[in-house]
Amino acid sequence: MGDDELNAIKPVFESGWLGMGSLVYDFEEKLKDFISAKNVVCTNTGTTALHLALESIGISKGDEVLVPSFTFISTIQAISATGAKPVFCDVRREDLNIDPSEIKNKITEKTKVIMPVHYRGLPCDMNIINKIASENNLRVIEDAAHAFGSSYDGKKIGSFSDIACFSFDPIKNITCGEGGAVVFQDDNLLEIIQQKRILGIDKDTWSRYKNERSWFYDVVTQGYRYHMSNINAAIGLVQIEKFKKMNERKIFAAKRYDAAFSNIKGITILRNDNYNDIGLFTYVMLIDNNRDKLMEYLNSKGVGCGVHYIPSHLFSYYKSDNVDLPVTEEIYEKIITLPLFPDITGGNIQRVIDVVCEGMKILNK
Repeated sequence: MGDDELNAIKPVFESGWLGMGSLVYDFEEKLKDFISAKNVVCTNTGTTALHLALESIGISKGDEVLVPSFTFISTIQAISATGAKPVFCDVRREDLNIDPSEIKNKITEKTKVIMPVHYRGLPCDMNIINKIASENNLRVIEDAAHAFGSSYDGKKIGSFSDIACFSFDPIKNITCGEGGAVVFQDDNLLEIIQQKRILGIDKDTWSRYKNERSWFYDVVTQGYRYHMSNINAAIGLVQIEKFKKMNERKIFAAKRYDAAFSNIKGITILRNDNYNDIGLFTYVMLIDNNRDKLMEYLNSKGVGCGVHYIPSHLFSYYKSDNVDLPVTEEIYEKIITLPLFPDITGGNIQRVIDVVCEGMKILNK
């Protein structure tokens, strides 16, 4: 982010209309064009987008949602916020996306939704998942927080989905500062999601889109203060124009990492489909042994690293004795996230490569 985003915010300040207004509408229309989406409703975060999506189709206490444990906790919190139960599914070793065979095995009469997560931006096998959903009369809500700009079978994520939810927080593929979006096909959901986004208020959205505030309104449903502001939308309108360039730079770095690490003993590179049609979020690889020692070494040399993510079923709030996710628990001990950002320099990339190689030499002795 830089001067372009700052300059875009200034007119919002000058207008005096800081909340949800005309720029939110403009950003929704820009997202429709970018994704080739039918309906877009912007929110204040990706988590609230997921919550709205679930509530809008009637998910509540007693329902079950099939979801990978291997995701950021926001995915799971959105489910439990409705009163529904997250039913944890294992992932595949090659790409860390939800395993379709796990979905089939865990469907019960209480199952209402499948919620795949497009980890790192690499899409899940949506043809298989949608087929399973159709055969079992289930809805699909895609957590596409990592996958803005990604395509599946030549179609943008969100363009063909039942429902897909995006995040525009500070570290995502584009940012609004904070923000999210619900993208969906069913026209019948538009009004209810718009109402729930702004405290259940009826017929207020269109006046706000024109930067007007109507004194009279009715409240027709349970709602939340989940709307996006003009400030955040102004940032998003700039960022969406930068996406292609930012994504290309991240992919350039990822390919450099792949080339450097693919033949090093003890490192496993994840499936990436040569990064074709991927909006790349993070660079993650597996360290077969002593991952934590490598992280300590990288940090000691000034190279940041992380673990994305702690499996959700290991947290106290969601822990259960009858959860068996061997792949998820195995890869949790091995994953490491390396630096990847839109203005990463060639020197940054080489520094990461050199320090990782040095660390692996020490571990492999």
